[in-house]
Amino acid sequence: MALKRIGDVLLQEKVVTQAQLNEALKHKEKDERLGETLVRLNIANEMQILKALENSTGVQRLSLANYTIDEHVLTLVDENFCRRNVIIPLRIEGAKILFATHDPLDFAVIEELRMITGYRPKAYSAPKNDILTQIEKYYGFTRTLEALGVKQNIMSEEMIVEDDELDDTPMVKLVNQILTSAVFQRASDIHIDPMDDKVLVRYRVDGVLDVVREFPNKILNQMISRIKVMSGMDITETRVPQDGRIQTLIQQKNIDLRISTLPTVRGEKVVMRILDLSGTMNKIDAIGLDPKEEKMVRDMIAKPNGIVLVSGPTGSGKTTTLYACLHELNQPNVNIVTVEDPVEIKMPGVNQVQVHPDVDLTFARALRSILRQDPNIIMIGEIRDVETAEISIRASLTGHLVLSTIHTNDSIKTITRLLDMEIEPFLIASSLSGVVSQRLVRRLCTECSYEDQPNEIESEMFQKHHMDVDHVMRAKGCPSCNYKGYAGRVGIFEVLPISKTMQKLIAENVGLDVLEAQAKKDGMKTILESGLEKVKAGTTTLEEVLKVASE
Repeated sequence: MALKRIGDVLLQEKVVTQAQLNEALKHKEKDERLGETLVRLNIANEMQILKALENSTGVQRLSLANYTIDEHVLTLVDENFCRRNVIIPLRIEGAKILFATHDPLDFAVIEELRMITGYRPKAYSAPKNDILTQIEKYYGFTRTLEALGVKQNIMSEEMIVEDDELDDTPMVKLVNQILTSAVFQRASDIHIDPMDDKVLVRYRVDGVLDVVREFPNKILNQMISRIKVMSGMDITETRVPQDGRIQTLIQQKNIDLRISTLPTVRGEKVVMRILDLSGTMNKIDAIGLDPKEEKMVRDMIAKPNGIVLVSGPTGSGKTTTLYACLHELNQPNVNIVTVEDPVEIKMPGVNQVQVHPDVDLTFARALRSILRQDPNIIMIGEIRDVETAEISIRASLTGHLVLSTIHTNDSIKTITRLLDMEIEPFLIASSLSGVVSQRLVRRLCTECSYEDQPNEIESEMFQKHHMDVDHVMRAKGCPSCNYKGYAGRVGIFEVLPISKTMQKLIAENVGLDVLEAQAKKDGMKTILESGLEKVKAGTTTLEEVLKVASE
């Protein structure tokens, strides 16, 4: 079979015309690939070329942003070879070596890779810049470890530490690379866990905690000291927990890191919460609400006064929902003031206040001052105490729309939580406009999920909630989702609008069962029912929903 050339493929897939191809060949520089020439001359873009190659050759495109490379494979292929040919090895599968390239038709490189490694190459395609970023990220880690005197042994998966004195500069690089790698993989938290014989570095991505690196425990103290220096902690104090903060620029993103240390019997454990300050805001129609729930939320925030609360555990996307509401309300004719800890996304046209407990600028104190700033809309990061709750209710009763979050398990329990704070029932009834309770579930990978018949448990669950389903989608795993079967997360919601009847019941301080029955009459779907609809739509799986929701 004749080998295909990229020009023939692009002509066949109608990405370029013969005239455009001739022009590109005429202007092609020495050592430049034809695809690079087409991109440089703006005749085609890189994604069009990769898609054409995928259609013609069957070489699958890969999202390297979601991919974790098996670093043992890096020892088989020299960094200079990777840079010269713009490829990066991914992992070994049996007798095959998987690798990413921006030119899957370069058979000379494929043959050379086979000769170097002794494995049969299997190509995936990816944009050139993505590959170069990964080369810098992964091979950079290897160089840093070598500078620290740490060698990786491919045969035993052990790390050998030489006795040379560790140098400051490589440790600075190592910590920076851990942070950069976490941001690149869209991690929400970094865990540094001391073990008896090693240090584990784990990233929480899409709510799941995975080990990404192992280091010898010899470098633990120096690593912790570097993090403490960066976050302004006392490096001499190792016996008590400490908190700190780092604001930095990683991959052109403003990142805020909240650092927490905890003394354990094996050494200090560190957890770093990553907040992307340059994050983009979702609109209300993009956070995962169904049309009926979306209308309920819009009706709540359209009122000129009252309190709208978003509830759920830590990391369930409450702040994202609040920002989506503020995005909708942000108009030149209204004065919006927020009190947050921290200010996660800077919004043009909104007055955002950062809480500073060290100077006694708490939520409650900031809120009292805000009320003298003639606001129309107030957003409070979290109602943590009775004082903040009381001031929020007073603000809503004096003509302000108040948005906030609260830690409760569901919408109805938000009402009982306010009652537990000794807020009078009639005040809750007259001020509360609605509650949105939410969770996050992992979204199925669109590249590899497959259709299947519902099993017995799934059929029973759907029947119990009066829903018909003829098929469900299952997670499989592919290179695009790093073999996890899931990529990204989506919200499931329980939206409780406070109707006139509900107001009356709250004022009468009735029991939880009566409130739940009325909420369902008013059209509220539980989080579990909302999750089942996402399963039916093929967005997620029942296993994911049951992790965060129960009967």
